[in-house]
Amino acid sequence: MADIRVKNLKAPVDVAEYLFRRLHQVGVRSVHGVPGDYNLVALDYLPKAGLKWVGSVNELNAAYAADGYARINTVGAVVTTFGVGELSAINGLAGAYSEHIPVVHIVGCPSTRSQKQGMLLHHTLGNGDYNVFASMSASVSCNVSKLNDPQEIAVLVDHALRECFVQSRPVYIMLPSDMVTAKIEGQRLETPIDLSEPRNDPEQEAYIVNVILKNLRSAKAPIILIDACAVRHRVLAEVHKLLAKTKLPVFVTPMGKSAINEDHPNYGGVYAGEGSQPYSVKQAVESSDLILSIGTLQSDFNTAGFSFRTSKLNVIDLHSDHCIIHYSTYPGARMKGVLRRLVDNLDVSQLAVTQVPAVKNEVTKNDDGTPTISQAWFWPRMGEFFCKGDIVVTETGTANFGIWSSKFPAGVTALSQVLWGSIGWSVGAAQGACLAAKDMRAKRRTILFVGDGSFQLTAQELSTMIRHGLKPIIFLLNNDGYTIERYIHGMDAEYNDINGWDYTALVDVMGGSKSCAKHVVKSKSELDKLLTDSKFNAADCLNFVEVMMPKEDAPSALVTTAEASAKTNAEQS
Repeated sequence: MADIRVKNLKAPVDVAEYLFRRLHQVGVRSVHGVPGDYNLVALDYLPKAGLKWVGSVNELNAAYAADGYARINTVGAVVTTFGVGELSAINGLAGAYSEHIPVVHIVGCPSTRSQKQGMLLHHTLGNGDYNVFASMSASVSCNVSKLNDPQEIAVLVDHALRECFVQSRPVYIMLPSDMVTAKIEGQRLETPIDLSEPRNDPEQEAYIVNVILKNLRSAKAPIILIDACAVRHRVLAEVHKLLAKTKLPVFVTPMGKSAINEDHPNYGGVYAGEGSQPYSVKQAVESSDLILSIGTLQSDFNTAGFSFRTSKLNVIDLHSDHCIIHYSTYPGARMKGVLRRLVDNLDVSQLAVTQVPAVKNEVTKNDDGTPTISQAWFWPRMGEFFCKGDIVVTETGTANFGIWSSKFPAGVTALSQVLWGSIGWSVGAAQGACLAAKDMRAKRRTILFVGDGSFQLTAQELSTMIRHGLKPIIFLLNNDGYTIERYIHGMDAEYNDINGWDYTALVDVMGGSKSCAKHVVKSKSELDKLLTDSKFNAADCLNFVEVMMPKEDAPSALVTTAEASAKTNAEQS
């Protein structure tokens, strides 16, 4: 039967080649992961599809890197082996699911015959259940595809990749070892996967836009607030058209930072409730009588401890798959279509447009006159260092909160993991982002800010960067331990301490002694000298910078959020 089926194929192709060629078609060029005996044969097909194998130091870092890659490219991909490999990666995939990041997780697993017979194989739980790990991943994947039947595989692959892109969330693909070389119809490869957005119901969309227009016309101080899902669900082109046409003031949340060009004349700063930077942003947003909120994710860290003070009566929320106008919800109404129709139908002469103060990097204002590199001075100073097109990656902790005080030039892309907040994510993500820029042949600097405590969790990824000749600028903020945890609870507790490392020596240990540059800066003047050095700015090699900072110093926004988090943790039901 199998021979007859194969003979009837018009353009037979092996399953692994089909899968990897489809990955290439949706934009992937490099695949992260760790080899294991259940995926080894499949990996042989990567070069045939025009893909490069990255080879990560462990599966968790590989998942983080695929996440970072996807944020710069269209989609990321990670390959693991059954059981031991995929479970090591699941934290990274859960973070991608939480933060709406499209990552394809391919798991090499035992053959279909082994699964049917419930064989007692290595990497299993020894109970014959070969679906248990897929079931674990189902809750952090928008699609689970088990490639067990050659007659279904092509359809399953195409559907999974479409769902990954459209929903902007991970998918899980289970590839049995005996299916890798099975033949399926390759003629489908001539037709690209349909990645277009589902269309809204025209009548519903028209009604929603009319209601929004009515609210805009009656508002005395309308503003626009941009959040993470505007980035994740690809509506930034529509957002910029809306800004250009209306000239309305626009603010971003911490997760939405860099969603718009911060040199835009309408840009007012970062709104995070009590943690707003600058603080005048709080009054501007909360005094508005109409907030057009696009792609909001109101998590605790994104709102500085749920300190948003806005009324539903003044907010219109546009989301990837629904809209909320005051107290009315419209399921299925996608923000892309709504925004396009809104721009087309706006009469700007009917809008009340207010002005916002210009946002600046307040370096001099935050200089305390001492040599010490304080958080308050450091972040505005870094804002002056950034260049057009930079990729800025910030770790959960001081960096995630400090970056609110940095004003970016045009074209900067900021990557952070504010919602999931997995310590150490940024190191792998920076590797993936840097590699994505390289794959796209984009001349962009990747700049990573990571604390010493976070770095210790995923430091091995420095090896992958060196191995692939990547050239990020890494600022390791050495403030002697877990600062964000200290502010939440246990300022002097032993569990928030870490062992001090010779951090710059790791560059040599991991093979970068001849190709990388190392720096240690202990004062404002030393940092200024480095940041104004033309060779350092050129980023022609990997630069590792250890920045010495006070142990108990923290960005003001972190302090505010940590206090709120501690209060929430202590609340009794």
